[in-house]
Amino acid sequence: MTDRIGRVLIIAGSDSGGGAGIQADVKTVTALGGYAATAITAITVQNTLGVWAIHTLSPDLVEAQARAVLDDIGADAFKIGMLGDAGVVEAVVRILESARALPVVIDPVMVAKGGAALLEPRAGAAIRDLLIPCASLLTPNAPEAAALTGLEIETTDDLRRAGERLMGLGVAAVLMKGGHIAGPTVTDVLMTPAGETTFEGPRIDTRHTHGTGCTLSSACAAGLAQGLALERAVARAWAYTGEAIRRAPGFGAGHGPLDHAWPVRDR
Repeated sequence: MTDRIGRVLIIAGSDSGGGAGIQADVKTVTALGGYAATAITAITVQNTLGVWAIHTLSPDLVEAQARAVLDDIGADAFKIGMLGDAGVVEAVVRILESARALPVVIDPVMVAKGGAALLEPRAGAAIRDLLIPCASLLTPNAPEAAALTGLEIETTDDLRRAGERLMGLGVAAVLMKGGHIAGPTVTDVLMTPAGETTFEGPRIDTRHTHGTGCTLSSACAAGLAQGLALERAVARAWAYTGEAIRRAPGFGAGHGPLDHAWPVRDR
């Protein structure tokens, strides 16, 4: 923890099941001692078994939510998650360009844990061409990195190659997540112009992993908002997310949620 609260403006979709999206983001930032404000991009009907409906909000409404927060409460960092369509992506880019001094963590959410598409096809190009260059930290998993780069990703070295290509698009740093790569060890690679740092640990044998990407990226954003250096923010986020998976409450019949509140209980 740090003494600084840190305000994170989260721009992402809502998950009615509470395991991912805005709900996971708010829980994560709060558990790590930060303050979470939100601009909701889409409302989803989902639970641990899948996504049953998606209603994307208008770009004007998304932008108005964000500007209302920035004009009054302010922010120390942005966390960007599910955006839904190209119009919303363009609105978010306008918001970020008006607050260039703030760190921006982008989780390029494209597909839900159960396989449902969360992004229209045209929006993928907008994320790659317009949004990614705004990122202080991009946090793609292997399928997302493959979609953004066109590379096949089956190994950690493939992750590194994809990360190099993504950095070539203008992003300041990438955290390449290896949870989808088979094997007993999960390896994530933080890549920056100064070099790379590897985070690895034994794979946790559980089906309760819904919202891990949202949680990890929001934890990174909380750390940056609190003034932590990038590597320290990622290391804390990685440890927090792993423990949240280990302590998952076991809710639901499918991919269950994590225990976001474990630091609160420990305190």
